[in-house]
Amino acid sequence: MSLLPACHTLLLNSHGGVLHITLNRPESRNAMSLQMVGELRAVLAGVREDPQVRALVLCGAGGHFCAGGDIRDMANARGQGAEAYKALSRAFGALLEEAEKAPQVVVAVLEGAVLGGGFGLACVSDVAIAHHQAQFGLPETSLGLIPAQIAPFVVKRIGLTQTRRLALTAARFDGEEAGRLGLVHFVERDAHAMAERLSDVLEQVLRCAPGANATTKALLLATADVPLGALLDQAAEAFSTAIVGTEGVEGTLAFVQKREPVWAKSSF
Repeated sequence: MSLLPACHTLLLNSHGGVLHITLNRPESRNAMSLQMVGELRAVLAGVREDPQVRALVLCGAGGHFCAGGDIRDMANARGQGAEAYKALSRAFGALLEEAEKAPQVVVAVLEGAVLGGGFGLACVSDVAIAHHQAQFGLPETSLGLIPAQIAPFVVKRIGLTQTRRLALTAARFDGEEAGRLGLVHFVERDAHAMAERLSDVLEQVLRCAPGANATTKALLLATADVPLGALLDQAAEAFSTAIVGTEGVEGTLAFVQKREPVWAKSSF
């Protein structure tokens, strides 16, 4: 396990190949401060090359996921001019890019407020589990602002048509609607059901080879940017590497011997 950075806005708990990352500013509904952005980026960088960390679980303390950007950071930047606002905004965009590209499976557990930046974090997760009464929204335009760094990730998640509606109306909606939109994968009725769903998802993730998952995730994300022919060439190269690699050999042998592969023996 990599040495994790000291954090003041996050709670970190690692067990059985899963790193649980809790946004821990409950007094502000876990509003995304610049410090929190920096700490999240440091954690992602710290585990990026660690094969022992196979899944990242993002959740929030105090019954909320994340209520968006911290207004106090914006107020503090006011006296520093436009460049300070630009840097503040771009830092969050960099976090979203890095979270989306993390080689681990990123699971978001969503309850309470899932607004603005919290909405953006949900959109870069690989698996999202929501409470049916969670409150989602892009409130920026109602505040005279724009969802600058979030918008591209929302479009990738739910499509341009629905993103236009949500961003240009600042509409709020619940977990059930988030499920219908395809923003989340599972909608649960209570905390117990959410915990059970998370356990099931993590059990499934840990059955998969970590290297194969990381390569598959990278290929899936590349479908948005890489021309098909070039992408298929990359995929063929990755497949040929995987099949003769340690995981491919072990997986094939385990199948023939009717046993679980070594990576599936981890527990959380």
